[in-house]
Amino acid sequence: MSSAFSRLTKQLIGAALSICLGLSLLFSTFVGDVQAARTSMTGDYAKDTISVARSLQETIDTPLDSEGRQEAIDLITDYISRYRNRSQFNESISFTTMQTALNSLAGHYKTFGARPLPEELKTRLDKELGKAESIVLKES
Repeated sequence: MSSAFSRLTKQLIGAALSICLGLSLLFSTFVGDVQAARTSMTGDYAKDTISVARSLQETIDTPLDSEGRQEAIDLITDYISRYRNRSQFNESISFTTMQTALNSLAGHYKTFGARPLPEELKTRLDKELGKAESIVLKES
């Protein structure tokens, strides 16, 4: 009888330790500070598209040594991250037009780094961004 009681006690202690360990692991994940990713997007697709288009049109006209390059990259990332996986937006003509322009600009920044944008690319980007802006206004 004593050995049965001893086995039962060990099993109960083992179960209690397992439960405590499981609960401590579960709750320790919620103890740290949670910080949401900051984004410049408002969630209003039309406003965000217009804002990004205008901002990038200003950026492509700024001198090479300006601080706008990293901000433009961040803006492109925010916009694409926000709307790429949302079928109500990513199937629209305005989104595909914006995506074409954003991919061209991001590709230039990634490939050529600090080199200035060629005039031909500036003209194309300005045209595509303006087109996306006018299309999104019609879609709204």
